[in-house]
Amino acid sequence: MNLLLNRRKIKTAVEIAINKISNKSLYYIIEGRNWSVDHDGYSITAGLEYFSSRVTPTYRGITDSIVHYGSINTFIADGQLQFPHKSNKVVVTWFHVSRGDKRTELISRAAKHVDLWHTSCNITRDTLVKLGVPREKTVVIPLGVSLNVFSMPTPHQKQSIRSKLQIPSEKLVIGSFQKDGNGWGEGLEPKLIKGPDVFCDVIEKLRREFELFVLLTGPARGYVKKRLEEADIPYLHHFFDNSDDVAEYYKALDLYIVTSRQEGGPKSILESLATGVPLVSTRVGMAPDMITDGENGFLCSIDNVDEIARKAAIALDKGAEVKKAIGNGLTLVRDYDWSCIARQYENNLYRRFLA
Repeated sequence: MNLLLNRRKIKTAVEIAINKISNKSLYYIIEGRNWSVDHDGYSITAGLEYFSSRVTPTYRGITDSIVHYGSINTFIADGQLQFPHKSNKVVVTWFHVSRGDKRTELISRAAKHVDLWHTSCNITRDTLVKLGVPREKTVVIPLGVSLNVFSMPTPHQKQSIRSKLQIPSEKLVIGSFQKDGNGWGEGLEPKLIKGPDVFCDVIEKLRREFELFVLLTGPARGYVKKRLEEADIPYLHHFFDNSDDVAEYYKALDLYIVTSRQEGGPKSILESLATGVPLVSTRVGMAPDMITDGENGFLCSIDNVDEIARKAAIALDKGAEVKKAIGNGLTLVRDYDWSCIARQYENNLYRRFLA
């Protein structure tokens, strides 16, 4: 334990030293967990044209720059606001505001020091404004997707990946590629805002009508795996170190289901559209901003197992309505490549500090 702690201290010291000498115009603060927020930081900064940038897990050592905290977890740690040097401009991203989140009590104090608040969806923007964030200081820019990585497979590619994964040909494959257990361990305690209980209820309802196989990725999936095992529903779970590797699993899917109660994204909405996978989602995060029910996907009320299962059944039947939705989704998602989203960050967020 002491050795691990010392390594972390050394790594942090090195990051601070690099921040001091790197002289970048923008620093994107990540969580350092090799998970979604880190991927966002690298994807955004890679697409910037006019701002030199660095991705780092610490704000310390940075002066006279733009400091963008990539999540509320990087800005508020252990109940304390993490303010950089006062010479910096501060941007804070808050993807979704959970009910009862005590960090909202710090908004009034934080608002005096935060120059701009960013979020990925209108639902969160409206919540932040109700909690006291000035509307003129909020910027909505959605998440992105790497379209050179996530693309619609050919029938041969779909069959090939299913054979590789040893999925029986008669099965219809439903995907769930998110972290929905509390903590970073096995995840037996469900993270209820992600709706793993609803997901399992829906799957159990659908299996009465369809031959199903569930494909899982992401850490802390223990709750879902236990429920599937108890219901005798076949599944495969794998966790990728590189989040883009999940693109191959989308090629095996017949349907992706989002059953969350709260979201900032999720990225799976974009990834499903980009890979031509029918999508059924609750009205959370970016879903109402992007999805028109029945036109490019299917929207459902939160916690409504019957509605989610009914629309999932429509998607699994693969009728004309579903084929139309897939085509419309492929057209829509063209504007969400990370290169396009990075330009939005540059033009609608960072350039505001140049005026």
